[in-house]
Parts: sequence; structure tokens; C-alpha cells
Amino acid sequence: MTRLTEFLYEAAEVAAVALIGVFLLFTFAARVAGVDGDSMLPTLEDGQALVLTAGPREPERGDIVVLSSNNGHRMPLVKRVIAVAGDEIGLVYGRVLVNSAEINEPYLPAGVMTYPASSGMAYPVRVPPGHVFVMGDNRGRSSDSRSDMVGFVRTDDILGKVLFRTKPFIRTDPFRFTYQVK
Repeated sequence: MTRLTEFLYEAAEVAAVALIGVFLLFTFAARVAGVDGDSMLPTLEDGQALVLTAGPREPERGDIVVLSSNNGHRMPLVKRVIAVAGDEIGLVYGRVLVNSAEINEPYLPAGVMTYPASSGMAYPVRVPPGHVFVMGDNRGRSSDSRSDMVGFVRTDDILGKVLFRTKPFIRTDPFRFTYQVK
């Protein structure tokens, strides 16, 4: 064999191994999703690409997650987990309470008030087992757990937890904020 033929075989082998590696990575370890809309402003903007975990992981308060399209919408949704199974959620005078304690939400613009949407849900309400309560950061323009269309989200309907955004990669706002509730 000539040197050129050997080089081409090696290049093909490296490319095949790389493709298999990428396939396995995005099948079992990570996924890519896009932001469509402004329900997560100012944290996430329309058109941004996100890398998220693939596979089941227990969501925590403060995680940004991607929900499957089993939520009454035609497309997956990107939302922030506000409360997990067993937590009591309250929306009182524009504030968000989890287990009777107001949560600190530094990712929201100053002066944002949170009100219940026009749903049949009466607050306070307890998050059922196997579910989470999610909200968008842009509270006035978010279809989330406050609405009948979304409601409580089954943890099985969470496609993954957002690890990072790919553009713009560096921002000064808090991307992920986990808060403790007593």
C-alpha cells in the first residue's frame, strides 16, 4: 500500500470512531436543544442552543429543565423547577412561597411579581409524588405550572437538565441558582 492509501484508511478509521463516539455521547450522556420564545428571559434568549443531560435525573429546585411535548404544547418547553414532590407551593401577593418560605430568585428582573394564572389551582398546593412545579423566568409571558395546559409536570416528562448554553456562552446573569427551602 502506498502512504496515501494508508493515510486514507487511518483517516476513515479515526472519523468512524469519532462519529460513533459522538453518537454515543448524544444518545446516552447529553442532548442538544434550542430555546424558542421568551418565557425564560432574561436567563435564556430565543434562539440560544442548550446542552442538557440525557436520561433520568432527579430534578432539584432551581434547575432549568427541558420538558417533553406531552405538556399540552406541540413543542418541548424550557422552564425552571420551583418545587419538587412533597413541597407546598404558594403564590401570595406576587411572591413565590415554597413550604411557607419566600424563595430568593436573583435571576428575575427587579420588580417582577408572580401571580397565579387563570387555572383551577387553589394555592397553597402540594406537589404530588413523581411531579415538579415549573415556571418561566419571564413570569408574565410563560405558560407553566400555573396554567391548566401545563400544570404539575411528571418527572418522566423531563427530557433533561440544562448543563450550559452554547451561545452566548459567557453571561453575567446567574444561569443556575439552587435555593434551599426549610
